[in-house]
Formats: sequence, structure tokens, C-alpha cells
Amino acid sequence: MTVLFPFDVGTSCPVLLAPMAGITDLPFRRVVAGFGASLVVSEMVASEDMVRARPSTRAKAELGVADGQTAVQLAGREAHWMAEAARMMAGQGARIIDINMGCPAKKVVGGLSGSALMRDLDHALRLIDAVVGVVDVPVTLKTRLGWDDDCLNAPELARRAAGAGVRMVTIHGRTRCQFYKGQADWSAIAPVVQAVNVPVVANGDITSPHAARQALMQSGAAGVMVGRGAQGRPWRLAQIAAVLAGQPVLPAPQGADLVALVGAHYEAILGFYGRDLGLRVARKHLGWYAEAAGGGASARRAVLTATAPAQVLALLPDLLTPDQEAAA
Repeated sequence: MTVLFPFDVGTSCPVLLAPMAGITDLPFRRVVAGFGASLVVSEMVASEDMVRARPSTRAKAELGVADGQTAVQLAGREAHWMAEAARMMAGQGARIIDINMGCPAKKVVGGLSGSALMRDLDHALRLIDAVVGVVDVPVTLKTRLGWDDDCLNAPELARRAAGAGVRMVTIHGRTRCQFYKGQADWSAIAPVVQAVNVPVVANGDITSPHAARQALMQSGAAGVMVGRGAQGRPWRLAQIAAVLAGQPVLPAPQGADLVALVGAHYEAILGFYGRDLGLRVARKHLGWYAEAAGGGASARRAVLTATAPAQVLALLPDLLTPDQEAAA
């Protein structure tokens, strides 16, 4: 069965960046997109907060909608706010609206949003209908296998969502009650693929080209979505896409190239959030870069406790140089 993606795939098998709270902000999405990701998705945005213009939510949704492959992910429990937020984002230029029905966080589920909607598919469909009905851009859905092992209803939700006009479905291969424990079950995504005639994307534990191949083989999905595997390795999506397409794989940046990349990302974070908040936000990214590069513990401590941007930039070569003693 041939499926058509609601965006320019750019390769035989698209590799998408997953939305991650506190991580996939505009600076990080731009770094990942710069390596050629098929699609990048914003952090989940609460629809009512967006419409009511709460500052923190607006900051998350600083979307860079003029950028290439960008989708905006919305969450909520009321059709009115979901529709208004979708209309607002589409009006600002968002190319795709993604609906979150998979977030397992207690504060989201407690508000009857995210994966809590898998326990009430009729209500979930009312939200989908509301969004599809007010925008001309494609609407997609991200969810999980189900609420728990006794409620594996992703195929039914996907089938009904596709019937309502959803153009793509991404499935994280865990239930809500698993959170992020254990291993993602890619084979459990296969019934979703069989239930719909729209693209299905496999998500969960896809951290390498080998994992991506296994996920595609076991699920029959048309693409993969990478989340934590991109932390500290924003080039990983491009590497996975190249392997899946049978093309040469560019090596990960090293030495001066890596320092320049991380330095530019660091300065973009400060420019986006301002100096004080930017310093705090940047620390987790610097830690992931250091881990990926095999940087030493002393350099990491120095960078993560530095309070002056110039000091951080000066320390990057040490942070991103593999620790020879640890490697020995």
C-alpha cells in the first residue's frame, strides 16, 4: 500500500525529530534541521495557554514557522481551545499541526490531556474533528500503544483519526503506564499500520541506524521518529536517514567543527532565552554534547558551573575533547 506523507519527505524513509519538553525549542530544532531532518516538531504547547497568551507558553511556541520542515504540537482537553490554538498557529504560518495524545506526564494526564485521551476515544475524536475543521494545513497525531496492557487501542484511535482527516500517525511503542521504562515494542505498532491508509511513524528507543532498521522491519512503519537519541547528537537523524537510503553517512563533527557547532548552538540559546535563563537551559545541552564527545569530568564541571558566556565558549575545546585517560 502506498502512503503519502503530508510534507516533503526528501528521502525514501523520513526521519523525524520528536517533540521533547524543555529540549526541542527553536534553537535545537534549527540545529537538527540544519543537518537535513525530514520534519522537526515543536515542544508540546498547551492550547488554552497559547490562546490566552501566557508568556511561558508563547516562548515554547516561538516556532520559526518560516523555517522549513516545522510542525507545531498542541495538547488540550477542550475542543474550543484546541481549535483556536490550531487556527492561531496556522495563521502564523505553521505548516503542520500535530495533536498530542501520547504524553504520559502526570500533570498532563491529570488534566485529561495527552495519553489520558486514549481512555475516551469519543472525546479524542471531538478534539481531532475540531482541529481538522478549522485549518487548511495537514493535521497529524502522536500517541502511544494504549493506556496500559489491557487497553491497547492505538489501532482503533488511528483508524478513527484517519477517517476524520488526520494525515499521519506517530506511535510511541509503549503504553502510557510504561512511561519510558523497559523497551519500546515496535512490533506492536504493526496493527496500527494495518489499520490505516495514512503514513504511520514508529517512535521509541530509535537511537541508531540499526535500531531504526529494526523498528521499520518489526512495525512496517513508513518512517521513524527520533527523540532522546538526538540529545548531544543533533546530526544523528541525518545519519540514520542516510543509512536507510543507502547513501554515504557523514561522520559526526569533531574537533574545531564540533566546537563551532556547539558554540553557535550555545549562543543561539542565549539569544532566544536571554542571558540568565539561557545559561541554565544551555547546561543540559552542553552536558549531552560532552557525553557524546567523551569529554572529561573536570572540563564538564568547569563548563557547567561557569557563569559567564565568554568563559563557557573558551572552555568548549576542552569539553569536547575525548578524555584520553577515560578512554585508556
